[in-house]
Amino acid sequence: MTELQTPQAGDDAAPDTDVVALLMRQHGDIRNLFDEVEAAGGDARQDAFRRLVRLLAVHETAEEEVVHPFVRRNVTGGEQVVDDRLAEERSAKETLSALDDMDTNDPKFMAQLLALRADVQEHARAEERYEFTHIRRSTDTAGLASLAKGVKAAEAMAPTRPHPGVESAAANMALGPVAALMDRTRDAVRKAMGNG
Repeated sequence: MTELQTPQAGDDAAPDTDVVALLMRQHGDIRNLFDEVEAAGGDARQDAFRRLVRLLAVHETAEEEVVHPFVRRNVTGGEQVVDDRLAEERSAKETLSALDDMDTNDPKFMAQLLALRADVQEHARAEERYEFTHIRRSTDTAGLASLAKGVKAAEAMAPTRPHPGVESAAANMALGPVAALMDRTRDAVRKAMGNG
């Protein structure tokens, strides 16, 4: 699996035109990458972890810029629902950032990764229950497609590393392009040097 999975022609087309299907597919990709990191060792673990970091950073940024604002505006009690998700995201970003600075062969790495996995899975279940279900009820097919386009656009410009404290759309807009450029430069350097 490489980076974000792009649905191919013939795939149940829904991920291209339905924001909930797109995000649910990414939740599955995240679970699969956690499995891959846990099962791998050495350079393969490092590579899988880099892909996991990138997917989580890009996915959360898109949700923060597109999904959360929609939920705030269109779901009864949306403010609290989003505030709860943002608190979860900040905690996960802090853990992910600490892990990103750690050697994947460090004996402490796997314990922290497993704790992060539990937090990320709990967060994903909360999104699916408190946001995704209500998004589907709050908009029509055209709205779901529009949100999916917004998510894809946000992902294209998103930072590829976690940036704790940047969990709002305004903060993402302020930091996003600069952080994305810096992160992509860092990714290219790591790859060129064989570290990534």
